[in-house]
Amino acid sequence: MKQLLAGLCCLCTSAAFSQTIVQKDPVIEKMVQEVNADSLKSYIIKLVSFGTRNTLSTQTDPKRGIGAARLWVLSKFNEFAKSSGGRLTAFIDTTTLQPDGRRVDVPLVLGNVVATLKGTDPNDDRIFIISGHLDNMRTNVMDREKDAPGANDDGSGSAAVIECARIMSKRSFPATIIFVTVSGEEQGLLGSTYMAEKAKKENWNIEGVLNNDIMGSNNSSETNIINNTRIRVFSEGLSAFELDKNAAAIRNMGLENDGKARQLARYVKETSERYVDNLEVVLIYRNDRFLRGGDHTPFVQRGFAAVRISEMNENFYHQHQDVRVENGIQYGDLVEFMDFEYLRKNTAMNLSTLANLAKSAGMPQEVKIEVRRLTNYTILNWKAPKTGKPKGYYILMRESNWPYWQKKFFTTDLSMQLPYSKDNYFFAVQSVADDGNESLPVVPGVGR
Repeated sequence: MKQLLAGLCCLCTSAAFSQTIVQKDPVIEKMVQEVNADSLKSYIIKLVSFGTRNTLSTQTDPKRGIGAARLWVLSKFNEFAKSSGGRLTAFIDTTTLQPDGRRVDVPLVLGNVVATLKGTDPNDDRIFIISGHLDNMRTNVMDREKDAPGANDDGSGSAAVIECARIMSKRSFPATIIFVTVSGEEQGLLGSTYMAEKAKKENWNIEGVLNNDIMGSNNSSETNIINNTRIRVFSEGLSAFELDKNAAAIRNMGLENDGKARQLARYVKETSERYVDNLEVVLIYRNDRFLRGGDHTPFVQRGFAAVRISEMNENFYHQHQDVRVENGIQYGDLVEFMDFEYLRKNTAMNLSTLANLAKSAGMPQEVKIEVRRLTNYTILNWKAPKTGKPKGYYILMRESNWPYWQKKFFTTDLSMQLPYSKDNYFFAVQSVADDGNESLPVVPGVGR
């Protein structure tokens, strides 16, 4: 009996050591390791040094204001371009706005700093975007003269964009990645609206937008919660874009929780937790914080998959506040309140997600679920993606009340039959590249 138990223990131990629990792409692992807290801190200190980055501030002073800040970000992108083999190009994309009677009181040249890392596959027109907003504000959003540090809001998001560009520009990806620091967020999402509208008019094939806003501090005001192991991802369940055309199908299939942004949010959680230690991605099932908005919203409104990434515990003493001490409390968005290790992890979360998306093959096409006859099996079929040559496909499955995917089934075929009832589970299909990089999931339509 003792010999039998010993043998079973050996078998169990051997099986445990032979299992591969999580498969990681070594190229992405290496990039994640290159994300540097000191680099992020240096970017934010430089951004703070411009005094104010209010969108209405000076654009002619070489050392102060939004104009100087934009030129510095452009210089960083151009510096990184030298190591990109010609794949990274950058410019300031400008438009002129007239006074709107709200938060723009003079004619304004609005500028987004855009760096494009061109994909290596000429047949792959997919675009993935990472954004942060360069502008900031004091207590009065129209105050363009006095200092406003903006270390966290949104120096943190802008620093994450710059750091991802530094690391990723040295590599090549089949799909295109755009790194952008937008202006005009505090004046009403002006820069992101301009970019999203341009993308819509020019038919950009944007498959995912990661918007980073306020993601570098670890503690909250009032509640005094301190935590640098959790990060929020906000995603809208159903975009209002063409909802009238899709409402009947959504209701019939119960897909209220499976819109494009929600699928992207699940992907961010699964992918980034694979690569970034001591970080939990918390899925928040609303487009943004309660009754508030961010730069992903104009993309969502135009039918693109876009999410907002924000720290777990916001501190309102250090957000939209003039720098001052009042009743013993230090107000102001100062560098001293940043947690750069936390910002490093959150930047790595962005990088791993972007890299996995851009290295993947395209999404499978014409994904259908068979409904010709009643059965307790589920039959799915699909066609190969338009771009890339996947080694196979994952069928994803979750219970109807479950927030994210619970099981994966791999196949090299273009169809699969599963012994699970479509009454009780939701399904999706994603392509898998040779290095294991998955595309975004596609929820099946009805096939007869």
